[in-house]
Amino acid sequence: MSLFFLYLCIMIFADSHVHLYAPEYDADREAVIDRSISAGVEILMLPDIDSSCRTSMLELAKAHPGSCFPMLGIHPTSVKENYKDELKLLDCSIEQEKVFAIGECGIDLYWDKTFEAQQEIVFRHQADMALKYDLPLVVHSRKSLNELIRILKDYKNSPLKGVFHCFPGNAPEALLLAAMGFYIGIGGVLTFKNSGLQEVVKQLPPEHIVLETDGPYLAPTPHRGKRNESSFIPLIAEKIAELKNIPIADIADVTTQNVRKLFKV
Repeated sequence: MSLFFLYLCIMIFADSHVHLYAPEYDADREAVIDRSISAGVEILMLPDIDSSCRTSMLELAKAHPGSCFPMLGIHPTSVKENYKDELKLLDCSIEQEKVFAIGECGIDLYWDKTFEAQQEIVFRHQADMALKYDLPLVVHSRKSLNELIRILKDYKNSPLKGVFHCFPGNAPEALLLAAMGFYIGIGGVLTFKNSGLQEVVKQLPPEHIVLETDGPYLAPTPHRGKRNESSFIPLIAEKIAELKNIPIADIADVTTQNVRKLFKV
């Protein structure tokens, strides 16, 4: 057994963002959970997308209460003409369910800008919900980091906190968001050759980092192009440890404590 896997036997990791209820896991979901726990990844945070998948996400969390922790939110690409109806359903759900964050939510201008104004309305609503219920905000940002920073500056005098999942920016932007109370979600992209994230990780203190897969998407090297899963989290931690020249055990400890502190799990 390699030294790396011996280390895994004594470390606890957290996946701060995994769509474990997605159909890509239908054939072997329980085995995926078992592999994750065997790899030391004991905390699996489940982000919401919209009302179409919310029931399956919540049922999965209730079936695994010690490892799967649900969020509630509306993904920006789900913001369409019916966004007011989706907001009503979201408001109703949060009054009925025990959840650990609001999200994932945000602004996505990569595919379509048709509903940009509505995306901002929905994001602000969810930021307000996070404050009302004292929950962290899990933010999706794609081609929209400047827009989201602009909006969040309106909350600078509030206790709003959260995580920028699948962080898309540079080191100064990461440090700015950290100063605003947000953790930076680092996933498999970090392991890609010439990833701009590597410079972000070099400059960002581990106290501001959480690990994530965004499974089933964005699997780290050497699994790039395949389905991602939470058992791959140690590969991301290993890369961070290499870049920062500190033991992987330290990365496991601090990033897991960050997740516990942020999500109160």
